[in-house]
Amino acid sequence: MSTTPFTPLTIDDAELLVATARRAAEDAGVTVSVTVLDAGGHLLAFRRDDRAVLISGETSTRKAYTALQLNAPTADLVDAVQPGGPFHTLPTALDRPLLFIAGGIPVHRDGRLIGAIGVGGGAPEQDHGFASEAVRTLV
Repeated sequence: MSTTPFTPLTIDDAELLVATARRAAEDAGVTVSVTVLDAGGHLLAFRRDDRAVLISGETSTRKAYTALQLNAPTADLVDAVQPGGPFHTLPTALDRPLLFIAGGIPVHRDGRLIGAIGVGGGAPEQDHGFASEAVRTLV
């Protein structure tokens, strides 16, 4: 176990992630929901727009949870869950279903996983782009 000090994801960080993803989506003419979790999977920030598809809030949360649990962007996991892939049976092995669609990205600081962001409501590639842009604000 590392004793190297690091700064955890703060509420201010989470609000910046949400605002950046929302702004990127609005600039693209897309309405999205955004979820930010800390390293323990606790909700730090959430935004659901009433103009978004109702399921987008659950989708953004599941994307963030998946990215956090597997410490990988959800866009990189799609092939892994196909029949015969290494994660094919994983969704039933965990305590909640995973969602392997682009838009979930883990957040790292000083080489440590400190949380995750999930964006839902646009096309998968758009959601991934909005989440990526938000994460870049913390680097």
